[in-house]
Amino acid sequence: MLEVKSPPVPEAGLTIAEAARRTGVSAHTLRYYERAGLVVADVDRTSGGRRRYHERDLHWILVCTKLRATGMPIRTIRRYAELVAEGHGNEKERLALLESHRTGVLEQIAVLQDNLELIDHKIDVYRGRLEAGDADSLWTPAR
Repeated sequence: MLEVKSPPVPEAGLTIAEAARRTGVSAHTLRYYERAGLVVADVDRTSGGRRRYHERDLHWILVCTKLRATGMPIRTIRRYAELVAEGHGNEKERLALLESHRTGVLEQIAVLQDNLELIDHKIDVYRGRLEAGDADSLWTPAR
């Protein structure tokens, strides 16, 4: 299970600023996640209406940020959050959603790996030419 690596959350919860610091996302992003329907449970509020974040909230924010970082569209995260919030009975649909996203991430990784290989090749060429003292023979566009 993913864990937020920080001190335990106090029983009273964290302010939005504290939650932002712990999760690495801005307070604006936290509010957006709520408005966009990406949270699985309502964030607690103080009697004055201020948000109070608990361990489960921080964990879910971490899940959302990792899904976004891997390119999952907001609408898909929203659908996943809806399924999780509905509870038991839709685990197969959740699994299918995650497996589909995983396939896309693996495709992205393959493309990045291919691009990295080209970059590594170019680095090797430049290092070799610099070491050989003939870097001036590297291709340059005509002027």
